[in-house]
Amino acid sequence: MTAQLDAVIHPPTRLSIMALLATADEADFAFVRDSVGVSDSVLSKHGSALEAAGYVEIRKGHVGKRPRTWFRLTPAGRRAFAGHVTALQEIVGKAANLPELRG
Repeated sequence: MTAQLDAVIHPPTRLSIMALLATADEADFAFVRDSVGVSDSVLSKHGSALEAAGYVEIRKGHVGKRPRTWFRLTPAGRRAFAGHVTALQEIVGKAANLPELRG
């Protein structure tokens, strides 16, 4: 069976967020924003879309008196990301025999 690309994860910003979160248990909003290289509003928009899909949990709290936001992948998000990566690998693997890519 061929793996399928996930339309929710596929946009580059969301793919970058998912890849970053796959490497950690939880990540602070500012860390994700700076690592992915987007504005607060762009991260909020894409984070909300990933949360609506059930792929990301967004937790809000305070550190001292400062409000903070944390992101983490849900188990469904980890499975969806793994499936998406598998689909990308299958697509790219088909091109491995192209002369231009054979070093």
